[in-house]
Amino acid sequence: MEHSFTKQIQTILKESFPDVFETIFERSQIIQYLNIKTKAANKGSKSRASFANLYAIYVLVEDYITKDFHNNSGYSDYEGAVYSNLLSRQRQLPFGQKLQNHALNHRLNEEFKRYFPFCDFIPIIRSTKTKRYWFNEELLKLIIDNKEYNIAQSVGKIIEAYVAAKRDSFEIFIQLCETAQTLTQQQVIDFIKNLLQPTVDARIFEIVSYSILKYYYHDKFIYWGYELDSLQQETLKLFKTGRTNANDGGIDFVMKPLGRFFQVTETVDVKKYFLDIDKVEKYPITFVVKSSSSQQEIRQEIENQAKKQYSIKAIVAEYMGCIEEIINISILIQRFEESMNQGYLDEILNEIIKQSRIEFNYEEESQSLEFLEEIEGDAEE
Repeated sequence: MEHSFTKQIQTILKESFPDVFETIFERSQIIQYLNIKTKAANKGSKSRASFANLYAIYVLVEDYITKDFHNNSGYSDYEGAVYSNLLSRQRQLPFGQKLQNHALNHRLNEEFKRYFPFCDFIPIIRSTKTKRYWFNEELLKLIIDNKEYNIAQSVGKIIEAYVAAKRDSFEIFIQLCETAQTLTQQQVIDFIKNLLQPTVDARIFEIVSYSILKYYYHDKFIYWGYELDSLQQETLKLFKTGRTNANDGGIDFVMKPLGRFFQVTETVDVKKYFLDIDKVEKYPITFVVKSSSSQQEIRQEIENQAKKQYSIKAIVAEYMGCIEEIINISILIQRFEESMNQGYLDEILNEIIKQSRIEFNYEEESQSLEFLEEIEGDAEE
């Protein structure tokens, strides 16, 4: 596979291995995996960034290099990196604040095996008893013409370059949002509608969906109370439960006072829907789906998959009954237009900017991935 970031990977390899960089690129499974995972580097903020698995590699390779195993033997005798330290380090990295433990524990290895089913090695070795972790050194060493090459530093630099490229694209997106504040009303409308497309990055889609739905619901109210003669009026309020993360398994939005749950998804995989329903004990959920298919088509596709997976009609009916509503792209656009007609266009745009700044740490992000430079600097001293 070759894409726009492939050239940068090859350039990084060439800097350290000018005579054999092409051979390393072709033979190294971990380099090929990075090539696959960095496909989204230069596609802007609308493409999935895939930080979780890359950061699992990064923090383990960082530990490997920090302890100078790339220059010395003895890694097989190393007691291993402490799990809590690795997870903490991941969350210090750009876009890593809400990462979970899935990549370190199994997701990276499972995906790697899917891409390289005949490879004898998996990237992460771990002891469940001691909670110690190692990166598989066999993936960091190559023998070419009877000479051994250790690519650990190049692996780290490739991930650094990818994160820098994605950070730049997210910053450009936020700047575009801010620039939109100076556009005409129709230009702002077109800008927001363009963010409601099937190809848009999952995190941006979630942010825009929340901003639209927040103002769609916020001037609607209900009457409620414990006695008929003492009802109170309260407007509907939609809350985000945290930063976006496509794999965190949480509920994305909650509505007060109805206690209504919203989950944003880009898939029509029945397993994902039913897993979300199970997590909240079959509490009804409204699914916001990044799809141009109709509500009926999405619901029918989910039900068809469910019937194949479960042979009992009652179970299928129970799960399907927990899908309170399906909000697809066309419904979001309709609700955006309704909110806009109510005079909330500026508020929706400002909410998108606000949530994007929070999501991408635009104002507070100052930490860079510089451990290789620091180690090289210490070595020179």
